[in-house]
Amino acid sequence: QVQLVESGGGSVQAGGSLRLSCVASGDTNNIRCMGWYRSTPREEREAIARINRDGDVSYGVAVKGRFAVWKDDAENTLYLQMDNLENEDSGTYYCAQRERWCGGVLPPPPATFSYWGQGTTVTVSS
Repeated sequence: QVQLVESGGGSVQAGGSLRLSCVASGDTNNIRCMGWYRSTPREEREAIARINRDGDVSYGVAVKGRFAVWKDDAENTLYLQMDNLENEDSGTYYCAQRERWCGGVLPPPPATFSYWGQGTTVTVSS
């Protein structure tokens, strides 16, 4: 089992930045892919970004060029840097992990992930 805890959410004005963190604990040795997803009024679980254990990344269309994902293996922590935030970025952000590699130019469907955090809320206002 893997436990995930997100943090870093909050309120920010449009154009601002936030950095989210996700700390993993438990049996993480078999984890191959980690991702960020968000829930909004428009979409139940929208793909934001994913990163493989080898560092390969991909981003959702809505955030590419504005968000960046990376990981700190020593700290078992996944990060999401969000810049130039827009009102439409408001939502609850979740990190997820799975034991299979992720491929493709877009993050995979959320149903393919086994482990999820509780989420952290981001509110962007004009």
